[in-house]
Amino acid sequence: MQNSCSQVWNYCLDVIKEQIPEQSFSTWFSPITPMKLEGEVLTIQVPSQFFYEWLEEHYVNVLKHAITQALGPNGKLEYSVIVDTGSNLSAPYTVNLPNTNGGAVKQADKRQMKDYKGPFQLSSVSQDFLDSQLCAKYNFDTFIEGDCNRLARSAGHAVAKKPGVTSFNPLMVYGGVGLGKTHLAHAIGNEIKQNLPEKFVLYVSSEKFINQFISAVQNNEVQDFINFYLQVDILIIDDVQFFAGKEKTQEIFFHIFNHLHQSGKQIIMTSDCPPRDLKGLEERLLSRFKWGLTADLQQPDFETRIAIIRTKMEADGIDIPEDVVEYLAYSVDTNVRELEGVMISLIAQSSLNRKEVDLELAKQTLQNIVHDIETEVGIDYIQKTVSEYYKLNTEELKAKTRKKEIVIARQIAMYFSKEYTNHSLKSIGYHFGGRDHSTVIHAVQSVNDMIDTNTNFRNSIEDLKRKLKMRVAV
Repeated sequence: MQNSCSQVWNYCLDVIKEQIPEQSFSTWFSPITPMKLEGEVLTIQVPSQFFYEWLEEHYVNVLKHAITQALGPNGKLEYSVIVDTGSNLSAPYTVNLPNTNGGAVKQADKRQMKDYKGPFQLSSVSQDFLDSQLCAKYNFDTFIEGDCNRLARSAGHAVAKKPGVTSFNPLMVYGGVGLGKTHLAHAIGNEIKQNLPEKFVLYVSSEKFINQFISAVQNNEVQDFINFYLQVDILIIDDVQFFAGKEKTQEIFFHIFNHLHQSGKQIIMTSDCPPRDLKGLEERLLSRFKWGLTADLQQPDFETRIAIIRTKMEADGIDIPEDVVEYLAYSVDTNVRELEGVMISLIAQSSLNRKEVDLELAKQTLQNIVHDIETEVGIDYIQKTVSEYYKLNTEELKAKTRKKEIVIARQIAMYFSKEYTNHSLKSIGYHFGGRDHSTVIHAVQSVNDMIDTNTNFRNSIEDLKRKLKMRVAV
């Protein structure tokens, strides 16, 4: 009977080969194993439920034609779907499903089937209840929109509403450390879970994906690993740049990516740089990363930082003065993560020391955390050094006075603030009495002009540089 079964299936394969491309045949029909032939019903074994769904959705007419040619007009096809490959102690678990003559298996049928043994140790759990590995606190409400992230956030919203349907597939979000890539990725996943609870959303870091694959190889469970990921409706991979140099991992991810994308499943990825700058990744993988939309996250501007601080403080029930909000926004202009770290420390300092949150407490907190601002050469130190050099009070540099000697000292302090700190022009202006960035630009240009034309002034600048460099050396 087995020989007859194999003969019938081999005849079917010959018919199928004439109707589809060689690559498609190799991918979708070579892995199939004929199991039994009972009368006019041929049973074939396929390696996964996803495999069964794909055949039914894309090749049902091809299969029907082949079965008719081999067994006649009454010939039927039945699938034996492997949903658990078993072990030394237990036999493989399979489910027999009839050929539906069109359309993939319904969701209700899928819920009755046993799940694959997956890398998250979730075997025997219904797909609807699989842990998506998402962090609930990351959502769109807490992801503050600004010019720095508007495109990425808008694209994320579109994907969350219609995953796998928009042209943003895959969606690649890239940016530096602490700019909100992971937050946005989780927000998309959480939004989809809320609106489409039947979808299997999975978030996984590239490091975890790599470690899972290594474990699968060591335990001879690679097929389980693949089958698990082929079930995912929305796959979110964080920090794909860490796939660099890992050829086998890239190969597996390439095939998973292809299967998911071809079946209309949504793929979301994050990276520290755009695809064109990723090193150590195969060109065929990079080309697929460029299929959808690539959106970047930039450093938040002043207005966005203000909004982030207010939102954070409101969420924690903390009311802080507006001057403190502006001081924090001006002083920490690197990334959102550092800004949030400063706010958490400020709240902790206020609670532990039983002090109201005011400007002085904010300055003390920054001095202990943001080294580029308050240690080495910071704006406060530059103001103090310049004031002492010209025998002035530091507050006079921030005042509205137009006395020539004070204006020159203020311009020099602004000049050194631009040279020795990472503050933006807006931030520098804020520290000098709330002046705008154009005043800082004018001050820097004026100092440069005087250096070129006035020897005594140039000598004063060199003397101040030596004093400031002593601070750096210390």
